[in-house]
Amino acid sequence: MNKTYYISQGTTPEDHLQNIKNVCEAGCLLVQLRLKGVENDVFFETALKAQSICKTHQATLLINDNVLVAKQIDAKGVHLGNEDISPKEAREILGDKIIGGTANTLEDCLRLVSQNVDYIGLGPFRFTETKKKLSPILGLYGYSEIMESLKRQGIKTPVFAIGGILENDFDALLKTGIHGIAVSGLLTNASQSEIKRLIEKIESTNFIDV
Repeated sequence: MNKTYYISQGTTPEDHLQNIKNVCEAGCLLVQLRLKGVENDVFFETALKAQSICKTHQATLLINDNVLVAKQIDAKGVHLGNEDISPKEAREILGDKIIGGTANTLEDCLRLVSQNVDYIGLGPFRFTETKKKLSPILGLYGYSEIMESLKRQGIKTPVFAIGGILENDFDALLKTGIHGIAVSGLLTNASQSEIKRLIEKIESTNFIDV
């Protein structure tokens, strides 16, 4: 699994698609369509277009929350929040697809691992305006504590750091044992050349797997 994970952002579905296109053209190979507050038919049409963009660039598209749309468009998988259906239920619907889940605590991580998720999005690292209901901030200390606990228990499920992460956070975060970094605003607000440089920096970083 790639280390750079783009979480789509935008004020309209068209913005999301343009931003997904930008990051894919710059070399990002793992993308989540995170579209909120739209009708189901708009979500479906946007997901279809996002799938087309990702296929063109050999990128993996995951759908946030909406398991049925993920199944309908044959996306590579889904990302589930704490208030969504369980990973076990999603697996029954999707079969052998990528299923990831959101975690804020060690207990969240262990619950997700027990349900055989393929990866964990652990955060937030710091305050971010991307989510309306923000869980307690973890900071570097929180990541270190949780990753060390997972390591002691022999858990190797890939963990992505997420939530307000900036370029100068990369080096410290990688030392905690995370697999990769999920980014939204950092890539959304960057120029094409900057996006490419940031992706290359994350992908070439020697993360320490748990």
